[in-house]
Amino acid sequence: MGGSGAGGSNAGKRPNEQLGSWFVRSGWSKGELARQVNRRARQMGAHHISTDTSRVRRWLDGEQPREPIPRILSELFSERFGSVVAVEDLGLRTAHQSPSVSGVDLPWAGPQTVALLSEFSRSDLMLARRGFLGTSLALAAGPALIEPMQRWLVPSPAGETRRAEPAGSSRRPSRLSRPELDLLESTTVMFRQWDAQCGGGLRRKAVVGQLHEVTDLLQEPQPEATSKRLFKCAAELAELAGWMSYDVGLQPTAQKYFVLALHAAKEAGDKPFGSYVLSSMSRQMIHLGRPDDALELIHLAQYGSRDCATPRTQAMLYAMEARAYANIGQPSKCKRAVRMAEDTFSDAGLDGEPEPDWIRFFSEAELNGENAHSYRDLAYVAGRSPTYASLSEPVMERAVELFGKDEEHQRSYALNLIGMATVHLLKREPEQSVVLAEKALGVARRVRSERVNTRLRKTVDTAARDFGDVAEVVDLTDQLAAQLPEAAEAV
Repeated sequence: MGGSGAGGSNAGKRPNEQLGSWFVRSGWSKGELARQVNRRARQMGAHHISTDTSRVRRWLDGEQPREPIPRILSELFSERFGSVVAVEDLGLRTAHQSPSVSGVDLPWAGPQTVALLSEFSRSDLMLARRGFLGTSLALAAGPALIEPMQRWLVPSPAGETRRAEPAGSSRRPSRLSRPELDLLESTTVMFRQWDAQCGGGLRRKAVVGQLHEVTDLLQEPQPEATSKRLFKCAAELAELAGWMSYDVGLQPTAQKYFVLALHAAKEAGDKPFGSYVLSSMSRQMIHLGRPDDALELIHLAQYGSRDCATPRTQAMLYAMEARAYANIGQPSKCKRAVRMAEDTFSDAGLDGEPEPDWIRFFSEAELNGENAHSYRDLAYVAGRSPTYASLSEPVMERAVELFGKDEEHQRSYALNLIGMATVHLLKREPEQSVVLAEKALGVARRVRSERVNTRLRKTVDTAARDFGDVAEVVDLTDQLAAQLPEAAEAV
């Protein structure tokens, strides 16, 4: 029978139809689910968990398991289906936990932000296990995600935006010099370049370690100007740690870093960067099949930075708005957002003001890639529409052409090659699709990005399902199996 900690309440139990529905759709047996729960529990150090088929049957019959079982089940089903399956979606209850260790509804105040960044980055460095940082990490979605993020716009009470040293403090004064601050900021730029060129899997731990070092500096007494620059540095490193985590498939970890990055951006008083963090969160929600949440996050980003974001940043936000509308299935709003992105981008750089490094990635190639993917997504939502696929094709071709000349953004090159391959599949042109997928495979082998690998596998699987009798597709399937590494542990 299940060991202590695996069981729960039997009071007034009725069959759990929600859990039963997800279980049937998963294709797992009771024994397989039990083994996965036990394996995940061991990874997170919950060695008291010992689940078997009879225990799984009791959960299906209505028994409420105790923590951490509900969160383990939520993550396993989320990974299985590629979208958020919350504890509540499974008909389960989760214990209340303090904001310091769970969820995204965190205090919007400097000292707490520093403490949470320090705690989370330290846990990540120590545990570094796939998707798990203790018992508390789970994806948030819907109102549970959107409502806390809306507090980004609420002004902080006077005196709470910076860490203040208590009177008579005996702590040594900070010796952080301007050149040291400059070096910290330039290191962040270097990490961002590595990520674009090599994928999120190569330097993720280094970024997390640097973030932890910055939080140590923020816990020392600092002049206000220095503190503000350090919060900005922390925000950029946390966003990059989130982006790298997203790229290698650690979705709950990525979301937590994004949320903490938004908090740090608020402390730095950097609304444009806050809008960029929200755009990263929006992209993740599209990836997880939550386009309505993605649209809410983008609208929050646009509203919060409407009076201070550069044209390039505004164009990026319009492009992400188009992606959200495409995935919701609203063609007219998608096309309008695409036009706004193009029109606004044409103003980028005209005022002569220097752009922050974090938005420089949004080039003409990136603009074309985003807009092409919006049309491509519309094609899928509209039942594999050849009309929208044809709209996507010339824009995607331009993105592939431009990224092909850009050695720095190899991951984006691979993603757009794969995007172009999917467009040819939509147009029922498997041979052309294979040519592009083969090019993407060559890039994927050089880039540490599980996101690239997953999209490529999915595209080849689609080709094999729809055109399995085409010789080129058969050959590509064999190449993929031989050359593309299976998902590796994140580093």
